[in-house]
Amino acid sequence: MKELIDFYGSNSDKLLEQLFRHIELTAISVLLACIVSIPLGIWIAKKQKLSPWVLNFTGILQTIPSIALLGFLIPVLGIGIKPAILALFLYSLLPIVRNVYTGIIHINPTISESARGMGMSFWQILFRIEIPLALPTLFAGIRTATVINVGIATLAAYIAAGGLGEFIFGGIALNNSTMIIAGALPAALLAIVLDFLLSKIQHLSRTNKNKALIAMPLVILLLATLSAFSPSKQTRLLAGFAPEFTGRQDGLPALKEAYDLKISNVVIGPALMYKAIHENYVDVISGYSTDGRIKSYDLFVLEDDLNSFPPYQAGLLVHQNVFSRYPNLDVVLNKLSGRINDSLMTQLNFLVDDQKLPVQDVARQFLESQDLLEPTPTTFEGELNMGSKIFTEQYILTEIYKQLIEGHAGIKVNTKNGLGGTKICFDALVHKEIDMYPEYSGTALQVLLNAQQEGRSSPEIYAWVSEQLTKQHQLVFSEALGFNNTYALMMRKEQADKLGVKSISELVHYLEDH
Repeated sequence: MKELIDFYGSNSDKLLEQLFRHIELTAISVLLACIVSIPLGIWIAKKQKLSPWVLNFTGILQTIPSIALLGFLIPVLGIGIKPAILALFLYSLLPIVRNVYTGIIHINPTISESARGMGMSFWQILFRIEIPLALPTLFAGIRTATVINVGIATLAAYIAAGGLGEFIFGGIALNNSTMIIAGALPAALLAIVLDFLLSKIQHLSRTNKNKALIAMPLVILLLATLSAFSPSKQTRLLAGFAPEFTGRQDGLPALKEAYDLKISNVVIGPALMYKAIHENYVDVISGYSTDGRIKSYDLFVLEDDLNSFPPYQAGLLVHQNVFSRYPNLDVVLNKLSGRINDSLMTQLNFLVDDQKLPVQDVARQFLESQDLLEPTPTTFEGELNMGSKIFTEQYILTEIYKQLIEGHAGIKVNTKNGLGGTKICFDALVHKEIDMYPEYSGTALQVLLNAQQEGRSSPEIYAWVSEQLTKQHQLVFSEALGFNNTYALMMRKEQADKLGVKSISELVHYLEDH
């Protein structure tokens, strides 16, 4: 509890900013859904032959996974708040439409007939009788949509739309439960509070209810204004950083300490960072020095002239019990020791990301070039599960190790790619849900061991990390592959040339001068 309170104290401005953004995303999407869904629900209640089509269509929208829906919208609307609001709007349609429709069709027909017999028009019956009678059911739909959207809005952080999901994604990436709770707790409380407020509006008198409904758009406009004018000062350039990079001590905090870097930034999913900078949504991104998309998108890697980023030597992290089952496996794994340098890894990534070659083909061509390719046996002597994080380089390394192990050790390897960030892969390994996954010495040092090894060489750090992982978690690091996939800041080459920015120090000077 103390850690959570301390976290809130040190991140109060950021928390307030993201809370306003979360409310804004939820409120605007639900308001738009009400504007569309209430008339639509009334219409299908009067034209019941059309109701299955409308309800089925909105039901299909509800079944689309939220991440997939955001992915569909990005090519049309880009990243940021627009696709997030549209996605939340689409998720709000079903509960409101269905409840409006249900509320109206279940009104006793004799009531409407009596009103019609008294000479009331269609609109008088609708607004004076049917809607008031259906209002409890209608409000239940709005409350359901609101609670659903508060939860789904946490995913908006993945596409640089902000919200409390920034803390949740950062905590998952950093194996930091305090940060996860710091985002999840206010999101849960927000859902409860909004549901409570709507329930109070539902039970107001008709006059007060009308006043409240009129005031709601004004409140939403105020929240949008507060979110737009957040407490943080906006710099000339905008950066897009992965959740892990913003919280890790060797990421953004290291840059701030070494360079006193002050740049406005949004949190964005690693898979979308390159698209964001390519489409001019952001000016600077965090990335990895061996990423093939550097070449694909014509990016320029800023020189880390103060050496703030530690080394990231890659290897395979294996649960110790695997070597008890297969004693000679370490000999097979270490056949890759020192075989991949920085430029080669960048080229392998480029072949997959830009040239769209299948990962299996790229891995096979690499092993063949190193005289390490052996045919896959028809029968296997055992079975292993190998996981990976959710980016190209991990998929390539996983496939290289898979083909190597199957060919040289005769052990079948089941790959579980795209498990997520470091925390998910590490937890899966510790709990023996997977047997191995590719990892980096810098990540193991900073995230898994929460340690610092300043002033030590890359081989010394790798050896120390390997020793500590064995002592603390019964894990074994294979010998290093040879390349250093460290963090890097990148800009569009054209923009970097225009601004005369070649290093992180020059970026800082540019931001200070402007």
